[in-house]
Amino acid sequence: MSQTEASILIIDDDPDVLTTARMFLKQLFSNVITEEDPGNIPSHMQEQSFDIILLDMNFSKGRNDGSEGIFWLNSIIETDPSTVVLFITAYGGIDLAVESIKAGAFDFIVKPWKNDKLLSVIHAALQLSWSRKDLEKFRMRQQILAKDLDQSFGEIIGNSFAMNKVHELVGKVAGTDANVLLLGENGTGKELIAREIHRKSMRELEAFINVDLGAIHENLFESELFGHTKGAFTDAREDKPGRLEIASGGTLFLDEIGNLSLPLQAKLLSVLETRKLTMVGSNKPKDIDFRLVCATNLPVYQMVQKKEFREDLLYRINTVEIRIPPLRERTGDIPLLIDFFLAVYSKKYKKHTLRLTSGTKSRLEKYAWPGNVRELQHAVERAVILSEDNLLHFGDFSADLSYQSDENREDILNLQEMEKRNILKAISRNKGNMTRAAEDLGIARTALYRRLHKYGL
Repeated sequence: MSQTEASILIIDDDPDVLTTARMFLKQLFSNVITEEDPGNIPSHMQEQSFDIILLDMNFSKGRNDGSEGIFWLNSIIETDPSTVVLFITAYGGIDLAVESIKAGAFDFIVKPWKNDKLLSVIHAALQLSWSRKDLEKFRMRQQILAKDLDQSFGEIIGNSFAMNKVHELVGKVAGTDANVLLLGENGTGKELIAREIHRKSMRELEAFINVDLGAIHENLFESELFGHTKGAFTDAREDKPGRLEIASGGTLFLDEIGNLSLPLQAKLLSVLETRKLTMVGSNKPKDIDFRLVCATNLPVYQMVQKKEFREDLLYRINTVEIRIPPLRERTGDIPLLIDFFLAVYSKKYKKHTLRLTSGTKSRLEKYAWPGNVRELQHAVERAVILSEDNLLHFGDFSADLSYQSDENREDILNLQEMEKRNILKAISRNKGNMTRAAEDLGIARTALYRRLHKYGL
């Protein structure tokens, strides 16, 4: 007989009742715990989450009004409102049943019970418990998706040879469930490619969950990815599903995968191999099913050689590898991108008759764009905002924008442009290691990140 995956806690002061219930329910459910002292309920709930709690209504001799049971029911609901409670008592009655339901109990069972009746009520209670947990997962998913709605995700613009190769690969891989690794510099549009893969996949109607591993504090990594149970650590007041569980059924996009620590790399590898995850504070694995797309701007193959990234994980996530070219390798797409962003921001800022002066677009094509498409996007938005007439001049795009032309190779760079170039060189020289790059530049790591944000890198 197969067991149903469910955790049940039974509290009754009669050891015979506990023994009988445990022997019967243990055959049918994976985790059944019994307890004689209701005072131990908080510690049980601190240790693990229960799908159902069967709670006696009276514990003291001579008491049959159910007040003790209702007291502990209130305590359970205050601790975890999603817990489903079934009252059990030797003193049945309509008034007591009605009072218990009003207090928040799911149902009322009179001792001695018939096993088929008990089992029927437990199964009904489990359906409610699972529905509540699904609702909580849905609520967490909606919170994440709502954050996405506050951001703008544009189209993939480009018909250059380099981008056509990317489109071709996306078309081939999207319809499969293969893991995809996107490689490319900051600002090249890796997330847009990941979303395009999802839109063209068999999971397009499910959620696309984006996790920026570079933006999550190291101490929160495990909880954010794998979720946690109530009491797993300080301030863990309720069970919280992690991003891996929330993404189940859809696509999980792990951006900046190179920032994942080695211990968490091992846990992620285990999840990918078993398709099961264990929340922080729990020892109960959960089945999950998601399509994985990862991205990084770091040299992961060099990191593998330096033992900074697990080789077995790399070959799990790169079933198909797609390199997103930097803008300097697809300069033919720059006019298309400028026109696209100009249309977007002209509409946003209600400046519908803007156009570029003669020669400005060609000068913008010759600029190196170290921040790639993201830098170009910000430059166009800035130009639209600052425009005073219908013509956009080269200087409107950025006060420190310099370009490289065939006629003049000796560009005069201002201090900000020099700083930007030095930062990019330091990051490249240190193979994407931000701590070493900051040391190389003689600044704090936080200061380096501020400058990266400042220049849109």
